[in-house]
Amino acid sequence: MTAALVKRPRNPAAKPAIRDIGAEITFDALLRHVATNRFLPVPPAGAHTVGDGDFRAIGAEFLGHFVRHGGLKPEAAVLDIGCGLGRMAIPLTQYLREPAGRYHGIDIVASAIEWCRQVITPVYDRFTFEFLDVRSALYNPKGSAAPEAVPLPVETASFDFVIMTSVLTHMHAADAAAYLREAGRALQPGGRCFVSMFLMDEAAKTALRAKRSRLGFDPAGAGPEFHADPKQPLAAVAYDRDHFLAMAAAAGLAPVKPIIAGSWSGHQGLTYQDLCILGPVASAKPAARGARP
Repeated sequence: MTAALVKRPRNPAAKPAIRDIGAEITFDALLRHVATNRFLPVPPAGAHTVGDGDFRAIGAEFLGHFVRHGGLKPEAAVLDIGCGLGRMAIPLTQYLREPAGRYHGIDIVASAIEWCRQVITPVYDRFTFEFLDVRSALYNPKGSAAPEAVPLPVETASFDFVIMTSVLTHMHAADAAAYLREAGRALQPGGRCFVSMFLMDEAAKTALRAKRSRLGFDPAGAGPEFHADPKQPLAAVAYDRDHFLAMAAAAGLAPVKPIIAGSWSGHQGLTYQDLCILGPVASAKPAARGARP
């Protein structure tokens, strides 16, 4: 599949739908196009870092969240930290407009970056990918650099929109704080950082005590980290909400709108993880928790 996709001429069906169809297309139609277009690539079955669920459908869902809740514009420069196999990149190929719209993905799994370089970049040259050899017990145990100290290989204030979808959920607090600092450094004034994660507050603890979650977080834990599986602590990490906001503030970031509660703890939510849209402190508003039912 990869070789054929790279060698064939650019497929008109894989061009950005927003430009091909013009102003008549609705955003909902674009999301349906992303979720169902068989010409958009999908990684091989069983590939590492793909994650759960339907690859195309989840990508389309998050494109909707980026635009509707994060305020992503078609002309944005996007940095995807922890891009994996392009689950967010592929939908963005259909949304970001030339010449200003561009994307750069970074990941610590070399095979994922290589797949994206072979499959996505030859068709969409404004989409680039970079391997970062950072240690992770879960994803890159032989990495040469410590995660709490490594700088991201990007220029300061060079991106409008930074994505971290389910990235901090696999990091210890010190590492998460370092990545937040780098995300804050990468953002232009007025930019946005879109984070999906597990945030522990009293509402989440109450739901966990009632056994409404399939994750094994212990609500009695002292924090600031909570691990769903003590034997594999980085498989799923939740953070005390106030501690996370303090880490973000130390990185010069704060929520620009209320945090959107996810369904992971057993409540009805917009999506599975909590969503937090951060911005530089000067443009941020007081953080309020999204309403839970």
